[in-house]
Amino acid sequence: MLSTIINLSYLVGALAFVIGLRRLSSPDTARRGNILAAIGMSIAIIATLFYPFSGAPNNYAWIIGGAIIGGIIGFVAAKRVQMTAMPQMVSIFNGLGGACAVALAIVELLHYYNGTADLSGGQFAVVLLTLFIGAVAFTGSILAYLKLDGKVWDSQVTLPGHTYVNIFLLLVTVGMCVYLFMQGPALGFGWAIALTVIALIYGFSFVAPIGGADMPVVISLLNSFTGLSAAAAGLIYGNQIMLVGGILVGASGTILTVLMCQAMNRSLFNVIIGGFGGGAKSSKGQDGDQVAKEVTVSDAGIQLFYSKSVIVVPGYGLAVAQAQKVCKEMDDLLEANGVDVKYAIHPVAGRMPGHMNVLLAEADVPYPKLIDLDDANAALPDTDIVIIVGANDVVNPAAIDDPGSPIYGMPVLEVWKAKNTIVLKRSMSPGYAGIQNPLFFNDNNRMLFGDAKDSLQKLVKAIKEN
Repeated sequence: MLSTIINLSYLVGALAFVIGLRRLSSPDTARRGNILAAIGMSIAIIATLFYPFSGAPNNYAWIIGGAIIGGIIGFVAAKRVQMTAMPQMVSIFNGLGGACAVALAIVELLHYYNGTADLSGGQFAVVLLTLFIGAVAFTGSILAYLKLDGKVWDSQVTLPGHTYVNIFLLLVTVGMCVYLFMQGPALGFGWAIALTVIALIYGFSFVAPIGGADMPVVISLLNSFTGLSAAAAGLIYGNQIMLVGGILVGASGTILTVLMCQAMNRSLFNVIIGGFGGGAKSSKGQDGDQVAKEVTVSDAGIQLFYSKSVIVVPGYGLAVAQAQKVCKEMDDLLEANGVDVKYAIHPVAGRMPGHMNVLLAEADVPYPKLIDLDDANAALPDTDIVIIVGANDVVNPAAIDDPGSPIYGMPVLEVWKAKNTIVLKRSMSPGYAGIQNPLFFNDNNRMLFGDAKDSLQKLVKAIKEN
């Protein structure tokens, strides 16, 4: 009877995961989907507490104590994190998931060597797979966090010919997995630890050469690794909910990774070994002989006030300045004056998938105002003004007309087709791809230099004065 109730609870939890994941595909339903998935996880955790087990009588104290401590840490971290730091938090939590999978695999090995567990057949292969994938997800995610938070720069962790270093480490790690599997667990616990250490090193090295422009793809890929390691851990313990949850995370992370690569018109292999970002050059050379035209706040405010249609293109600069609420205030003023305002969201804008959607949702921007890449490009030729707030590479025309550019072929927001563009930016510095943006020198473009929040506040004031 108890077993039936537990299995039914797992089924309900799995259904909640699936439906919640489905609702995450739309900004309009994402919040409810996240809550539903959390409810499913709670049901699964409660059901697992009643799962038959054997061992020390204080197991429940460890389990409940760990759950309480972890819950408090997660709740406090989620409450305190700024929207700009959301990618960092995702990276850390994702890495800890991989670390948990590694810990479970090591515990299972210890049980085997203590004579309390059996690792015959494919069970040992699953343990090795869990060690490998979990370790890569852990150190890779931690380095991704350090890069995103500005604590580590590419030049500090990248070696000459780093691609070949990664290939060597991968071959060694896979070779050790095969050797250990062929020899069996009787080879000794030390070999498993050696495999874990090398996999941890490879995870760090794997992320080291990948540039900031590719970080959204890396985060998504590492997330899929963590899901796969959780699924493998589910196989170790014969736990259906771990298996299903891990497969869902792994599959969704893989699909999202593929979609992100398509959004940049690059292969996953190219992302992993290319590491574009920082120091890339365009075949068209430097733009030192060109002059970017500036616009005053007063003139920009007048242009916006008398426009019929405005599209806002948010980028990471908007997140850094925490300017989303001021942007929404400007939106409200323009809408009250009869101006149609929309937001063009590029798939890889920001530092994680959906970063801009979450940022604007925090400012209560209605979901119908958010338009995707294709719809935005269709609307841009008829748009009076495009306001680009802290975005760079995703509006770079070099992706269309410069075959020598590292971002050539990447689908971008073709803002230069609008009647006018205004770029809000701190300086003329390049974006993550490390190349200058020819858009800044277009005849129909004007630059408004300064902190995004401060510039938007001045624009709001100028619009109110009209």
